[in-house]
Parts: sequence; C-alpha cells; structure tokens
Amino acid sequence: MPQNVPSFAEMLADCQRSAVHLEMRDAYGIAAEAAEFEAWKAGDDSSRYDRTGRRRSWLDIVTQSVGRGVEIRRARIVSEPVSEYIRFEHAGTPLNIEAGEQVRWLPRRQASDIALPGNDFWLFDGRVVRFNHFTGDGASGGPEVSDAPAVVKLCSSAFAAVWERAVPHADYKV
Repeated sequence: MPQNVPSFAEMLADCQRSAVHLEMRDAYGIAAEAAEFEAWKAGDDSSRYDRTGRRRSWLDIVTQSVGRGVEIRRARIVSEPVSEYIRFEHAGTPLNIEAGEQVRWLPRRQASDIALPGNDFWLFDGRVVRFNHFTGDGASGGPEVSDAPAVVKLCSSAFAAVWERAVPHADYKV
C-alpha cells in the first residue's frame, strides 16, 4: 500500500535544525536533468553554473533553509575511478555549496565497514527519514518516509560515520 508522503519541500520547511543527505549511487537517471547531462558530456558545462534554470528552486530552498538556521549536509559515497555522472555532479556542486550546503565525498572502498541502509536518504532533525527509491536504470522510484527508531538510528549512525571519513568537496578531486 503506497504511503501518503509529504513533498520534500514540505519536509524541509518543517525542519528546524538539520537535514542530512546520503547518496550512494554512481549514476542517476533523473529525467529532469537528462538534457543538461547530455550537454555536459558534449562539452557544454554552462548549465552547471546556471542559478536561474532547472536548479533554481533547489538553490532557493537551500538558501532559505540555511538562512533560518537549518544545517544542510550532503555526503556522497562513490566508486573510483568515478563515473561520468559523478564527474557531472562534482562539477555542479559549487552551486550547492554557494547556496549553503556542506558537501563531502567518500570513496566506496573506505565505506566497506560502515553499516549502511539499502537506499539513499534524507534525515530531518534526527527524527524522520525520507528514503529515495530508484529503479534499476536510476529513475525515481518514489519516496518512503519512516520515523521508526531503529531506522532513524541506522541512518543517523551511517551518515555520521560517512561524514567523519569523507573528504570536503574542495579537497576531493575527480
């Protein structure tokens, strides 16, 4: 039975202290960024610096959330050498940082002894988890929300362990 899941924007708007995001895939097949990714692969990286295009709503919500005191951190576990998609993400990360996110990268080989959940997630205020499910080809498979104490504990400890080991964006070279 499908859940009635609040939108991400609603969940972030309700957030008071912290929102942490763990990404663990080496490629995503998000339809909204397909044209941008193809242009980047062809040598046009102008969209990676575009504050008014597709990413504007994300950058605005991050800026607003950080402005009201929410700490937003994103950690990415990546295989090395990195995939073309991860190079694309890395190239666009400066806009996330400019908006107020903190971003770190962890080579997958350094994550082998960390207990990780099976899916990417957001953890809001250390109390509710929003899992991002993906299909085999990387398209969105829809979200799932949990506030079960064991789930929150797993995601909180996983993020903390990854964050501690991960390399700040400015120091991670792809």
